[in-house]
Amino acid sequence: MLIRQAGPQDAKAVAEIWNDVIRNSAATFTNLEKTEDGLIADFAAKAADGKTFLVAELDGEVAGFATYAQFRGGPGYRHTMEHTVILSPRAWGRGIGRALMSAIEDHARAGGAHSLFGGVSAENADGIAFHTAIGFKEIARLPEVGRKFDRWMDLVLMQKIL
Repeated sequence: MLIRQAGPQDAKAVAEIWNDVIRNSAATFTNLEKTEDGLIADFAAKAADGKTFLVAELDGEVAGFATYAQFRGGPGYRHTMEHTVILSPRAWGRGIGRALMSAIEDHARAGGAHSLFGGVSAENADGIAFHTAIGFKEIARLPEVGRKFDRWMDLVLMQKIL
């Protein structure tokens, strides 16, 4: 396994992994699919903002990714970040998610972040268990704030102090 900075050559693989989750799961509430051009722009914007967008390679292919950005706008939130971590099914249970999150936490901490949030769908029991296992604490449940697949969904906010 190799964790590295995402580049334009990774956009197609990242889009495939992310769009599968968007289309087929309640792990994210959005139904707007990612495009290669949009991801390439996002990779560059993260780097320009001092953040990162990392990919994990397994057997030479992108098997997952993680990134983060400021939790909310404004200078008062500059030390609080929110992350995204998504793996392809072939990467589950191999320690890749942990490795990506460790790298994201290190990068965020080095950039002055104090706190890292994850917004996890309450229907994503594996996502909640994963975050708990790596030291995140559930700090809030927001009832019926997301809507997808013609139903209301709860959002679980999980936080780790870095």
